[in-house]
Amino acid sequence: MRTIKVLFFILILAACDAPRPTAIEQLKSDVSYLAADAMQGRETGTQGERLAADYLAERFQELGLTPKGSADYFQTFSFKPSNNPHEQTQLGTPEDSTATKGTNVIGYLDQGGEKTVVIGAHFDHLGFGGEGSLYRDSIPAIHNGADDNASGVALLLYLAERLKTESAQTNYLFIGFSGEEKGLLGSNYFVKNPTIDLSSVNLMVNMDMVGRLNEENTLAVHGVGTSPKFKQLLFANNNFDLTIAEHESGVGPSDHTSFYLMDLPVLHFFTGQHEDYHKPSDDADKINYPGLERIGQYILALLMDLDDDDKLSFRKTKNESEETPRFKVGLGVVPDYLYTGEGMRIDGVSEDKPAQKAGLQKGDVVVRLGDSTVTDMMSYMRALSVFKKGDATQASIKRGAQIIEVRIDF
Repeated sequence: MRTIKVLFFILILAACDAPRPTAIEQLKSDVSYLAADAMQGRETGTQGERLAADYLAERFQELGLTPKGSADYFQTFSFKPSNNPHEQTQLGTPEDSTATKGTNVIGYLDQGGEKTVVIGAHFDHLGFGGEGSLYRDSIPAIHNGADDNASGVALLLYLAERLKTESAQTNYLFIGFSGEEKGLLGSNYFVKNPTIDLSSVNLMVNMDMVGRLNEENTLAVHGVGTSPKFKQLLFANNNFDLTIAEHESGVGPSDHTSFYLMDLPVLHFFTGQHEDYHKPSDDADKINYPGLERIGQYILALLMDLDDDDKLSFRKTKNESEETPRFKVGLGVVPDYLYTGEGMRIDGVSEDKPAQKAGLQKGDVVVRLGDSTVTDMMSYMRALSVFKKGDATQASIKRGAQIIEVRIDF
């Protein structure tokens, strides 16, 4: 195994014979380390990403996980970004010296079972910005990615620590994926070059941006349609005051998609986008650590419920993105994708766009747009799709207990 940078806080605890940190303290420690400026945004193929990979391997070793990469805990792959925006980045072999290298980190908890659950989270991020960044300043800045996705990696480690103490009949494979931000590269490489028999996999659990549980305790769960058991499973184990926003599709912009495309059931957990998404301001002090622990407790309850059940059956789902209506104009708002009430709630308003010019605010709920009633995101997009640049219409907006009428000029 490559030389691993020893973690200072572990040495200090050992030297002082200090008690183990609480769950929330450990979550905060993991997020803070990965989202520190020293990681320089953990862009795939950089020294910062390698430091993050070393950290994750050290934590796996500390937790007693068996190495399950192609070389100790590490599974290296290479890729060549395409200069053509219409072509995908090409994965290659690790031996290709002309390509950029990425590294998955893989640990295994062998319980002697016939079934395996894969638990994954990506640890790469955007470095100093570039493609994918929503930062508009001309001066490069480190994108620390505390929520995206140090939060998911911290929760992966939380689950590893707890699952090793459970009496279970299921094996668990923990994977920190690289290259997610560049097109799910690490997870794509793994499913094509697995280090376990994929036929033993019962479920893939993915955690991406789980650090911003809101005041309504809304947790989005994607992939609910990929096995018939999931709806009942999610409901029966929700003893944690969470509002579950269910999404059927197993296809989405995160690593669970790679496993779904191998005909494996998936569940993807997500607490929603926010104004710091893909910006330098996504820092560790903005994470909701009690909320992060609560999500971990919920996922643990789901896994324990499944432990002695028969192997899950797989079901294909519709790709929700293919059903999205096309539209030529926009309001200039960030929708609240976690909102479960009637209408489309606004989570952010862009400068100098139709919504701002009409006086719309964060927290407003669009309940009618033109002649169409808006009940959810899909109906909002259908309503929006009939307009073109230069059109004007009326919109009904719920603000608190009031309904106000506004004119929208596209």
